[in-house]
Amino acid sequence: MKLAQVEFQQRRDRLAKSMGPNSIAIISTSPVVMRNRDADYKFRADSSFFYLTGFAEPEAVAVIETFESVAEYSYSLFCRERNREMEIWNGYRAGIDGAIDQYEADEAYAIDLLDEEIVDKIRNKNKLFYRVGESADFDARISGWYTQAKQSRGQNAPAILMQLDQILDEMRLYKSEAEIALMQIAADISAEAHTRAMQQVRPGMMEYALEAELNYVFGKQGCVPAYNSIVGGGANACILHYVENNQVLKDGDLVLIDAACEYQCYASDITRTFPVNGRFNPEQKALYQLILNAQLAAIEAVQLGQPFKQPHHVAVRILVEGLLALGIMQGDLEQILATESYTQFYMHGTGHWLGMDVHDVGAYQTATGQRCYEAGMVVTIEPGLYIAPDDETVDEKWRGIGIRIEDDVLVTTTGPRVLTANVVKSIEQIEQLMAEAL
Repeated sequence: MKLAQVEFQQRRDRLAKSMGPNSIAIISTSPVVMRNRDADYKFRADSSFFYLTGFAEPEAVAVIETFESVAEYSYSLFCRERNREMEIWNGYRAGIDGAIDQYEADEAYAIDLLDEEIVDKIRNKNKLFYRVGESADFDARISGWYTQAKQSRGQNAPAILMQLDQILDEMRLYKSEAEIALMQIAADISAEAHTRAMQQVRPGMMEYALEAELNYVFGKQGCVPAYNSIVGGGANACILHYVENNQVLKDGDLVLIDAACEYQCYASDITRTFPVNGRFNPEQKALYQLILNAQLAAIEAVQLGQPFKQPHHVAVRILVEGLLALGIMQGDLEQILATESYTQFYMHGTGHWLGMDVHDVGAYQTATGQRCYEAGMVVTIEPGLYIAPDDETVDEKWRGIGIRIEDDVLVTTTGPRVLTANVVKSIEQIEQLMAEAL
């Protein structure tokens, strides 16, 4: 499944309308990034550039120009020309004709002509929109073009320079039905990968071998990891961004997997924690059930009109109540919440926006205060607890246990919809699935 070109056109329509009359927006895609020496990373288009164009090749710049009537605008695409020799080495290019025929640009130019053509497009515009601060190199190019336009006799440069991200980030925050469908596919594939990991794990297995099981599921369905996978066995789960994945998974330990795929440039984000040997011990079970209770309540708090942080507040209260009941923390509930001393064990937020980027764009605050949930937003819900292996303030039986449970939640008019529901997370379901795999 791919987005239809009409979806990209509708986005450009909305952007042009938001820009106002006689304005210009310039946006470039990502550069090719070298991994080492002459080996580069596989190219992935800039999310906001792709959001407007659907164009996935490097060395490209899109230009949206509005005129005196906002009902009229022009979309230009600067891209690489067709080159038979380079295509033999590096693959097919759409070229100038393809930019018009396949990607519905009104005008298309060779990327080498950008400096020559763009100044004329900037002249006499009222506003210039670009992604200020996104790239120091591109900022410098914009500045140079602006200076040339300003120095032209009888011509004017734009009087107002605007941050393009203020418009695009807000647009991207609200997902269309087509985007939700892509995110559901990504979520289903990621859920399948987590299910396979639970079925394949064994004591003595290496963390990277378990990661390979995830990558197999991603790769066979045309996906890539949406971010560096975390596969942390035992105390490694207490390292929030552990990505080395090079230790042995031990009998009696838990393993925390935070991993998911990207499908057609749309991300998913799942975390599951489960026992390497298929059975939770009493301490693991107590903490896991506490976190699951907090997560389920936090998901239920993702309701229209509720502030973004409401799920976090709900989750934290349940976690602290549980930590007190288990004797891991001591003191007064309200004082612990007020002083945030619980961050000894829970030091991150409970969620973030999700979309084309794993930590997706969109402000968490508005001019009137904390943003509230609206239909079409997608947020992760991911409470956890992490008791460091050297934390002598708690009983030894709890030390070195790290647990997180994360799902992707779509805000709808009828309540939260969990996109990642296809992978089990209750204690009974996990143990049953793992027992059946033996």
